[in-house]
Order: sequence, then C-alpha cells, then structure tokens
Amino acid sequence: MRTQGISFSILRHSAWAPGISTPEAWQAWAQAPFAIHAGEEPGVKAMPAMLRRRAGFLGKMALEVAYDCLEGRSGVPTVFCSRHGDVARAVELLSDLARSEPLSPMAFGMAVHNAIPGLFSIARSDRANYTALASGAASVEHALIEACGLLADGATSVLLLACDCPLPELFTPFEEYEEQPHAWAWLIAPAGANAVRLEWQACAESAPAKMPGSLEVAAFYASGARKLERCDGRLRWTWSRDA
Repeated sequence: MRTQGISFSILRHSAWAPGISTPEAWQAWAQAPFAIHAGEEPGVKAMPAMLRRRAGFLGKMALEVAYDCLEGRSGVPTVFCSRHGDVARAVELLSDLARSEPLSPMAFGMAVHNAIPGLFSIARSDRANYTALASGAASVEHALIEACGLLADGATSVLLLACDCPLPELFTPFEEYEEQPHAWAWLIAPAGANAVRLEWQACAESAPAKMPGSLEVAAFYASGARKLERCDGRLRWTWSRDA
C-alpha cells in the first residue's frame, strides 16, 4: 500500500478557545480534554475597531491567533481552513431569503469562506496571497498539503490557520461529533530541527471521532504526543514528530 508524506517545521504557534488562551492552558487541556463551549470572545486588539466589528465569533478567534502567530511579519502567504466556516451567517442569510427580506451586503461579504483571511489582509495592507479551503473531516490535513506546496514553490514560510465553531441548532441531528469553538495558527517553514511529518495512505475504515479534526491536531501538538492517527473513511492520516 502506497504511503505519501510531507515534513515541515513550526517556527511559531498560537491557539485560542473560550477559557483556553495560554500555552499552559492548552497543555493542560490536551492532557485531559473536555468539551469546549462558546463563551467570551477574544479582543483582537491588533485590528482596527472598524474592521474588527465586521468579524463574528469565528472570525475573531481566527484573527486573534493569526495576529499573534505572525508577530508583525508581513508578506507571508496564508492558508486558511475551516470545515464549516461562518455557517451561522449563511443560515441567517438563507432565512432572510425564505422570508423574502433584503440581504445585508456586509453579512453576505463576511459569510463567504475567504472572508476572514481577506479581512486580515485588508487590515494589515498585506498583499501576500491567501487560500481558503474546506475539505470535510480532513480539512486541516489538506490545508497543510497546500501550505507545504507553497513552501516547495519557494515561500520561506507560510501561515496555516485553522478554526471552527459550533453549528446552528438545526444541524444538530447531522453532527458526527460535538463541534467546539477553537482556532490555532502555525507559522511553518521547510523541515529542519524538530520537524513534524504528515503521512497518508488509503483507508476504508472510519473510526468515530470524538472532536473536530483540527481540534484533534491542536491536542496532538499541545500535548507533546509523538503520534496521532486519524481516518476519514478514505485516507488514514498519521502525524508524527521529529520526522
């Protein structure tokens, strides 16, 4: 069975969730994970208030870690991933359509999947390219492949940004697991010291997941675990350290 893989190094990292905002808190959570529930919002003080007001809860989480991870750097390409994106805004817009009410142009603009990295780019007057994608249960893995492709194409570093939050109540019967609010960012570079490796191979199995894939990866990184295996029903993804 053919196995493929990529290796990279993490130069900086940042993560945020309600009640879990420091590296120490993330380490403690990763050792004994508990369900994360929506609560306070991050301040995103680095962003001008006029633009910050456009971002919803999901956007503010993502922007908070993006600013913190880049620490003033510019010209760094970004790969943004979220399995569901700001679906709450989309539901509101569809509900307005069903009631034959006019749509808010601002709400529509912030509901599209690339709105968050676009807002980040505008706020920083940064013209570096960005990509926004969603690939189901393996969104974060496919985003990493895209980011490593940019490294292979000559980028010296890439910002990988992952986030998701609870879905509107009408989607509850269709959830595979409890969706939980979280966001994290890695500034990655070509593999060097303390490299991380992601490998994948065909896998028809799909073990029941206990949490969103991007949150599983956050736990893997924060806990210092040597290995994480995930299977999405099509591929088995294996994360390992010092590869």
